[in-house]
Amino acid sequence: MRKGDIILIPFPFTDLSGSKNKPAFVLAVGEFDLTLAFISTQLGWKEKTDVLLTPDFENGLKKPSIIRISKIATIDKTLALGRIGSVKKEDLDLVNKNLIKILKLD
Repeated sequence: MRKGDIILIPFPFTDLSGSKNKPAFVLAVGEFDLTLAFISTQLGWKEKTDVLLTPDFENGLKKPSIIRISKIATIDKTLALGRIGSVKKEDLDLVNKNLIKILKLD
């Protein structure tokens, strides 16, 4: 796995009664952990820093989705269920630009 990959992770229900496998965007890969941004199909909630993805063979998504740059989590690598695709260079560049904005690194 590497930055720019889209992977599947088990995402717990709010009541912790179970989980559903959902895609996530890899922001960074550590020795034991992955830092991820959540991916959502809820396009009506789009923020300025979210990155819109159109489904294609390369990213492996089934529906139009957004990478939620403001929703970041670090998980143990062993929780990753597998890689489903990766984003195009221009999408990765936009993620990097929006990370700088949201983290106020400029």
